[in-house]
Amino acid sequence: MIVVRETPGSDADKGYTDMIPMVDLKTQYLSMKEEIDRGILEALEKCQFILGPNVSAFEEEAAAYLGAKNAVSVASGTDALHLALAASGIGKGDEVITTPFTFIATAEAIRYVGANPVFVDIDPYTFNIDPAKIEEAITPATKAVIPVHLFGQPADMDTIEKVCKRHGLLIIEDCAQSFGALAGKCMTGTIGSMGCFSFFPSKNLGCYGDGGMISTNCPELAARIRVLRNHGSEIRYHHSTIGYNSRLDEIQAVILRAKLKRITSFNEGRRRVAGLYTSLLENTGIACPYEDGKGTHVYHQYTVLTDKRDKIMQVLSSAGIASAIYYPIPLHRQEVFAEEYKSVTLPVSERVSSRCMSLPVFPEMTEEQVREVVGVIKEAL
Repeated sequence: MIVVRETPGSDADKGYTDMIPMVDLKTQYLSMKEEIDRGILEALEKCQFILGPNVSAFEEEAAAYLGAKNAVSVASGTDALHLALAASGIGKGDEVITTPFTFIATAEAIRYVGANPVFVDIDPYTFNIDPAKIEEAITPATKAVIPVHLFGQPADMDTIEKVCKRHGLLIIEDCAQSFGALAGKCMTGTIGSMGCFSFFPSKNLGCYGDGGMISTNCPELAARIRVLRNHGSEIRYHHSTIGYNSRLDEIQAVILRAKLKRITSFNEGRRRVAGLYTSLLENTGIACPYEDGKGTHVYHQYTVLTDKRDKIMQVLSSAGIASAIYYPIPLHRQEVFAEEYKSVTLPVSERVSSRCMSLPVFPEMTEEQVREVVGVIKEAL
């Protein structure tokens, strides 16, 4: 519930609220509290906490929703990327092309298997990897491309597919922010060899802890991932390879099953909020998110570009309104990579990271809240 400040002479006179968060998980939980609480209690009574019936049911339901033949749940989105690369046989000395404008997990996973991330620049409008730059970066060591569907905007998969097919490269989609987004007529996560999802609490489909999933139409890859996620074991106490402990727990599966039923309406709610923002921010000089018409943006974040970022964020904060920067430092400039990639210049990524900011967006956000955010921004400008 939004509570208006009532101190005489305060910002209450302008209609400011105590807080508009980036995402309102409590309101969302309360809207499905009975179903979630009941499911958790039933799971506790059954005491099947690891790879239990809710995990299996969630995997089947998620695969059906996406239109994938297989979905294998894991412990996090980072693990999803790691196990997808490991299951593909990518390793030491191999190169994987990806974007520097993403969360570090995308590149971490490449390093986990001993491969080298090759960063190429992004499209200045969608903020996704630029397909033209992919072709320029391919070498004999290149084995795969990881396009990230950033902020819920599908990457240009038609063009990326053509480039990768021409050069015999795997596509592993990073769908951490795009559950339910369409790329053409297909869901993200069903176009490449595998799709990797995160269920971090703030995601469009999020649990109440860490969680992840890999989708694939290849039964052999799915079987390999199931073995890798469970200590390299298909039969209990029989280990065919060195694996990992990466299993979605039963309680999180209960929560995800409840939310999966509502994911379409959640995404529609985010698109409603985004559309209102874009309409209200017209003629302010702020560059609003761009939709290229090749897919359906699901607005995990509503990210704008402005040269007055610091001032706007300061004024929003003073008004009790959250904002954030995703991502302030592109990966090739992060300390962990800076020395290795010091000769690499990616001007679009660097320019976008210096001007981007994200505004609150969540399915339950009201028109009044959106108008309040925009009103404060206009005052700051």
